[in-house]
Amino acid sequence: MAVRPTRHSRLLILGSGPAGYSAAVYAARANLRPVLIAGIAQGGQLMTTTDVDNWPADADGVQGPELMERFRRHAERFDTEIVHDHIHAAFRRHAERFDTEILHDHIHAARLAERPFVLEGDLAHYTCDALIIATGASAKYLGLASEQKFMGRGVSACATCDGFFYKGQDVVVVGGGNTAVEEALYLANISRNVQLVHRRDKFRAEKIMQDKLMKRVADGKIGLVLDAVVDEVLGDQTGVTGVRVQELKRARKRDIPAKGLFVAIGHTPNTQIFAGQVAMREGYIVTRGGAEGMASATSVAGVFAAGDVQDHVYRQAVTSAGSGCMAALDAEKYLDGLAA
Repeated sequence: MAVRPTRHSRLLILGSGPAGYSAAVYAARANLRPVLIAGIAQGGQLMTTTDVDNWPADADGVQGPELMERFRRHAERFDTEIVHDHIHAAFRRHAERFDTEILHDHIHAARLAERPFVLEGDLAHYTCDALIIATGASAKYLGLASEQKFMGRGVSACATCDGFFYKGQDVVVVGGGNTAVEEALYLANISRNVQLVHRRDKFRAEKIMQDKLMKRVADGKIGLVLDAVVDEVLGDQTGVTGVRVQELKRARKRDIPAKGLFVAIGHTPNTQIFAGQVAMREGYIVTRGGAEGMASATSVAGVFAAGDVQDHVYRQAVTSAGSGCMAALDAEKYLDGLAA
């Protein structure tokens, strides 16, 4: 078995969403020469988002993949070394134009009890004095082929991100927890009508959330489709046109006309390789927070977290980018302390 080489850097950033790339820009400008490991889902959830109309200073809006391409180029401009699991050929050609070194690897284990920290890849081991975890969280989907077909063309997992595009239209939300109820309530202020589909006859959301929901049901803004599951997403070349649900107790199917389907069955933080090594709450990494500095610090000195991997509340590109900046500044301060 071949011995994998070991590569050391002062700062390693794991993740290539807004948090990871923002951390790279700030760290590189501080001459930390960061290494960023992009991960399998390069660019994060924005790579499956079409129009992004809430990114500050983009008055005309921007496509999600285009925005992430700009993030990547910005990080490369300051000589961030980017290690890729998988890279699209077009990305490779673009990066090679700027003489960027592109490496390919997959991280499958971490050892945070060691100094320096160790990340194990298929091709190499990576060691670092400070680590920023920005691996994000993955939205859970229904697993339907039709759902995948209309992803970004009517199917979304974020009402705050995409709800504006369904102003005055009919939409469907699927789920029964706090996230689903929050999404339905948010959309009720934008869309003409919201149908909330849940596979049980009772919701798992907090009582106060259910009370708010029932008020909007009484107003006629939200309809409840209980004891039902989404069977198929309907659509044509224009995008989603409806949702077919399977009524479990009646054993029948019916179609609900709609222009959008919002899947709100939760998120899974991408923290599996750090389990048992850093403090977490429901899979999300716990950070220090507060207003006294080192807000992105975790329970392990020298390990910082940014973006959705530590945020189950806001989950916005702009908040992720901001937390990436904070993590880079915190890491810089930590590394300065080691050198003192």
